[in-house]
Amino acid sequence: MVAAAAVVTVAIANHAGNFQQAEGSQQDCRWSRGDSLTTVTSLHERNRNDQPALVHLQKEFMKFSQLGLAAAQQRACESLGYVEPTPIQQQAIPVILSGSDLIGCAETGTGKTAAFLLPILQRLGEKARPGVRVLILAPTRELAIQIQKNYDELNQVKANRSVNVIGGANLRKQIADVRRGVSVVIATPGRLLDLTERGAVDLSTIEVLVLDEADRMLDMGFLPAIKRVLALLPTKRQTLLFSATMSGAIERLARSTMKDPALAEVSRRGSAAIMVQQTAYPVAQENKTALLLDLLETEHKDENFERVLVFTRTRRAAERLSHILRARDHSVNRIHADRSQPQREAALQEFRDGRARVLVATDIAARGLDVDSVSHVINYDVPAAPEDYVHRVGRTGRAGKQGQAITIVAPVDELSMRAIERLTGQTVKRVLRPGFGGGAPALAAAAPRSFAGITQRNTVRSFRPRRGR
Repeated sequence: MVAAAAVVTVAIANHAGNFQQAEGSQQDCRWSRGDSLTTVTSLHERNRNDQPALVHLQKEFMKFSQLGLAAAQQRACESLGYVEPTPIQQQAIPVILSGSDLIGCAETGTGKTAAFLLPILQRLGEKARPGVRVLILAPTRELAIQIQKNYDELNQVKANRSVNVIGGANLRKQIADVRRGVSVVIATPGRLLDLTERGAVDLSTIEVLVLDEADRMLDMGFLPAIKRVLALLPTKRQTLLFSATMSGAIERLARSTMKDPALAEVSRRGSAAIMVQQTAYPVAQENKTALLLDLLETEHKDENFERVLVFTRTRRAAERLSHILRARDHSVNRIHADRSQPQREAALQEFRDGRARVLVATDIAARGLDVDSVSHVINYDVPAAPEDYVHRVGRTGRAGKQGQAITIVAPVDELSMRAIERLTGQTVKRVLRPGFGGGAPALAAAAPRSFAGITQRNTVRSFRPRRGR
């Protein structure tokens, strides 16, 4: 234990299974609550000792008031229907309120955004100061928009204004919004640097820096921009990193920008959401589109494809699929980097309100897309990075609801699927769909073939519009 660390009182289990009171460091303890392991560990202590003290909390109903949140934040939670804090909120909120740096790693859809917004709002309300006090960086416009929506919902007193600084939106309007006075800037790195170069944003007054989806933010593609932003910030600040996935290399890189951060980890790193049933359908490359249409157009007894998010690797594939689905009378829209910001927002709104049953998207939508009751996520293309799989399937099975994640796997994708299974520690169930084989190309036959009493259908199909409907 580190003597200088803050002392907290916790209940620990002795060898007899009874609970006793003991004192320990908040940053030097691994916490286990119920059946899911949650950790709050000092990374410094973790490196020095491979087995930090194990502390078991009594399994009891926890309220937001027990986390140290003020009355205003408690009322905001009640008004939004938040009854019990999620594991990441239980572990992260007290650490953030103490002023310590934090790395938070949890499944997608477990309340990571509220875990940092609630203590930030409390800090802003305790003492008024001029200037921009909080900077929240996100890798995509969609995630930045979603964070601001959550901020506005939780900030019920309407003080401490926030502004979105993202690409694709009107630059002059954003500059005007900032100059009217804001406490919180929620931004993507590129547009933020545009405004700093124009002298529109002063980052010297920042007290809290949040890097949401930190694995992508600190990946090599974003690293130069992140370094430029960090150079503009005061060294005395609180830094918070949140993500559903975080590799060891990224963790080391994050640690170099933070001061003895605590690690709050409430699930196996890189694991997919536990409420998502994962299935993979092996199929020949040329039959992927036919399989997708079969899934969407065939009556299913056990599952209803009510609201479906389809992921592709490329913008061209997203356009192609959306045109095919529209020609087949599906209500569909698409979102990718070639679409303007108003077009992307309109597509998301259509998907949210049910006018579009299917949304075809590239990975820009995998992070930050918060749509109620997505019944199915379909990976038309297996993602290139295993971490992206976790974020994709995390769009369903949110807020305690069941979800289905289907991955269409061509023979060339098997190595990528194995990498995903190694990351998540889960084996994805393979299902051979009748009529689609297991990866060998389907050839036109003179007559249907029967195997083990099951008729094999010809799987070479037309994607022409269906007529007479």
